[in-house]
Amino acid sequence: MAFDIEMIKKVYGSMAERVDKARGLVGRPLTLSEKILYSHLWDGTPTRAFTRGKDYVDFAPDRVACQDATAQMALLQFMHAGKSKVAVPTTVHCDHLIQAKIDAKADLKRAKEQSNEVFDFLSSISNKYGIGFWKPGAGIIHQVVLENYAFPGGMMIGTDSHTVNAGGLGMVAIGVGGADAVDVMSGMAWELKFPKLIGVKLTGKLSGWTAPKDVILKVAGILTVKGGTGAIIEYFGEGARAMSCTGKATICNMGAEVGATTSTFGYDESMDRYLRGTNRADVADAAAAMAPYLTADPEVYANPEQYFDQLIEINLSELEPHLNGPFTPDLATPISKMREEAIKNDWPLNIEVGLIGSCTNSSYEDISRSESLAKQAVAKKLKPKSKFTITPGSELVRYTIERDGFINTFDNIGATVFANACGPCIGMWDREGAEKEERNTIVHSFNRNFSKRADGNPNTLAFVGSPELVTALAIAGDLGFNPMTDKLINEDGEEVMLDEPTGWELPPKGFSVEDAGYQAPAEDGSKVQVVVSPASERLQLLAPFEPWNGQNITGARLLIKAFGKCTTDHISMAGPWLRFRGHLDNISNNMLIGAVNAFNMKTNSVKNQLTGAYDAVPAVQRAYKAAGIPSVVVGDHNYGEGSSREHAAMEPRHLGVRVVLVKSFARIHETNLKKQGMLALTFNDEADYDKIQENDIFNFVDLKEFAPGKPITIEVIHDNGTTDTIIANHSYNEGQIGWFVAGSALNLIAAAGAATAH
Repeated sequence: MAFDIEMIKKVYGSMAERVDKARGLVGRPLTLSEKILYSHLWDGTPTRAFTRGKDYVDFAPDRVACQDATAQMALLQFMHAGKSKVAVPTTVHCDHLIQAKIDAKADLKRAKEQSNEVFDFLSSISNKYGIGFWKPGAGIIHQVVLENYAFPGGMMIGTDSHTVNAGGLGMVAIGVGGADAVDVMSGMAWELKFPKLIGVKLTGKLSGWTAPKDVILKVAGILTVKGGTGAIIEYFGEGARAMSCTGKATICNMGAEVGATTSTFGYDESMDRYLRGTNRADVADAAAAMAPYLTADPEVYANPEQYFDQLIEINLSELEPHLNGPFTPDLATPISKMREEAIKNDWPLNIEVGLIGSCTNSSYEDISRSESLAKQAVAKKLKPKSKFTITPGSELVRYTIERDGFINTFDNIGATVFANACGPCIGMWDREGAEKEERNTIVHSFNRNFSKRADGNPNTLAFVGSPELVTALAIAGDLGFNPMTDKLINEDGEEVMLDEPTGWELPPKGFSVEDAGYQAPAEDGSKVQVVVSPASERLQLLAPFEPWNGQNITGARLLIKAFGKCTTDHISMAGPWLRFRGHLDNISNNMLIGAVNAFNMKTNSVKNQLTGAYDAVPAVQRAYKAAGIPSVVVGDHNYGEGSSREHAAMEPRHLGVRVVLVKSFARIHETNLKKQGMLALTFNDEADYDKIQENDIFNFVDLKEFAPGKPITIEVIHDNGTTDTIIANHSYNEGQIGWFVAGSALNLIAAAGAATAH
C-alpha cells in the first residue's frame, strides 16, 4: 500500500470539479500542466484564468521532500516558524553526505562516522515534527520519491533542483529553496509565477542504442541551459507512451538543466505498470479512475501548436545517441560526430573513468541495460579500458540487482559499486589523483558537468550520456567510439562488435528488499529534544536577518563583477563544503570562491576597496561587513543556474551583501534571493554591465519608493569622479517586497506565528 493514500484520494476527489471549472474559465481545452496547476490552487476551486508568464499564483502542494544537505538549513529555518508539526507530508533523505571513494560498504561506514552529528540532528528533528526519515544508504531522494511517493496529477516541491524527476509519474514536481519548503511545511501558500508551456511531441519509438536520456540531451541542445526558464515542458505523443516510467523520469530530471520549472508526462500504461511494480496498486487503481484528468484534453495533443507557447518535435526512430559536454549540459553532440568534434576541440580521447547511476539514471531498467553490455564484454573477452563505477539509486534497486546477479556481472569486469547516494554526481567523489589537476576525460550518466563538479579538478572534461552508451565507451576507453559502427580488438586479437543493449523495464521477479531504510516519525513529537551544540562546526542555530531600515542603500561597494557562467556551484561549492551545510557562518567561507573576477580573470581574488589589496572573496566581504559597508555583486546571464541550494543566497545575505545585479537570473536562485531579503535586480540595458568598474560605489537613490513594476535608479560613482546612472528592473510583487522589508520571508512567518500564539 502507498504512503499517504488518503491524501492522494483527497486530491483526486476534488480534481474533476476544479479542472472542469478551470476549463470553463480559460475557455478552451487544457494541457496536463494546466490541469494540475488549476487543481492545486491555494484558494481551492478556480475563480479566474491566469496569464502564463505574468501572474503570480498561490498554490497548495501535496507534499515536500528534502535531501540532507539542504534539509539542514530548511529545518533550522522551520524551527523558527513556531509549528508543532509539518502541515503536509514531508520527507528527509540522507543521500548527499556520503563520499564515494572505495566501495559502498566502506564509504557508508565512513560517512556515518564523519557525519553522525548531522544524521542524528536530521533524525531527531524529523521525529519531532512528523517528518518521514530515510537513513543514509536508503537511496537518492529522487529515486526514492519515484518509488514511494510520486503519483499522477499531484504537485510537490523539494529542496533539490532535480525534484522534477517525479514528472516521470505525471506530477508537477518543482525544485525550490528551503525557505519555500518552510512556507509549505508551515501550512502557508506557495507562490509561483504561472508558467509558460513548452510542448515536446515525441513520434516514433526508441530502439537499439538510443535511450530516453538521448531525448533530453537533444532537447538541451535545442533549448540551451536557459531556454526552459519560466516554463513547464510537457511531453506527449506515441513516443512518450511507448517509453517506460523511469525513462520518462530521466527526461524530466534533466529538465532542470534547461532551466525549466518542471517537466511532465500524461498518465499512461507505463505509469500504471510502475505503480503496481512498486507495490502501489491502490494508487494505480485510483489514478485509472481519474485517467482523463491525468493527461491533456485530446484536442491539445491533436493540435499542440494552438495550446503551447513553444513546440518541439522529435522523431525517436531517427534520434541518435548523444554525448553532451564538456563543462555545460547543453553542448549536444551525436555520437557519430564525437570523434570529429573531440579532435577539432582538442578534447582528450582517452576516457579515464565511466560512471553510471545518480538520480538521473539509476533505475532497474538503466542498470539492466548496462549489465547486458558488461555481460557481453566478458563473453567477447573485452577488458574495459576505463575504470567503471555504478551508483544504484536506492536500496530497493541495489538489493534487487544483487539478487538478479547484476552486481556479480559488474564484478567480473572490475567495476566498483558505490553506495546508494549522490556521490560523484555532486562532487562527493574522493578521486585518486584529482588534486594533480591533470587534463582528462570522463563520461557519466549524471545530469550536470560543470567545471570541478564531479572531482574538484577544473581540467576534468565530463561528458553526459545514457548508462548504456557510457558503459560501451568505458569498455572501449575511447571518447570517439561509436558502438553502432565501430569494432574493438579483444584479448585474443580478434575484431568484435558490441550488440545492442537489452534490459527490463521492471524486474521479471519483482522488486525485493530487506530494509529499505525508512524511519517513521513519532506519533507525538512534543517530547523529542533537538539538540545543537554551540561548539559544533557542522550545525548552527539561525539568527533572524535584520529588517530593512526603510532608507536608500548608499555607499555600497562592488564585491565582485562575475564574468561569464556563474552557477550555484560557483557561488556555493558542493563537494567537501557539503559538511558545513548546516552551519551558515562556516559555509559562508566558500561564498563566490568559484566565480571569475571580470577584472583579473581569476577566481577567489577580488580587490578590497578599503585596503587596495586583493584577497579571497569571503575575506573581503567580511571586512566590508565589519566596517558596516553594504556591497553589491554584479553578474552575467542566467546567474545562479543549477542547483536549488539556497546557501548561494543565504551566504551573501549573512555576510552583508545587499544587492545582486545581473543581466538575468535562473528562476530558483532569484526566488531564493528574494526569500532571504536580498535585492535581486536586472540591468534594464544589458550593456550597462560593461560600465561597472572595479572601484565603483553604488547609491540606490529611489529604493524608498520600492514598488511592483517600478524600476530602481542606481547612481554608480567611479573612482575618477565620473558617474553613470543605471536603471535596474525587478520582478517583486507586493508580497515579495514584504519579505524584503521584514528582512526575510521567514521573519514574516515567525511574526505571524507569534501573533497567532498571542
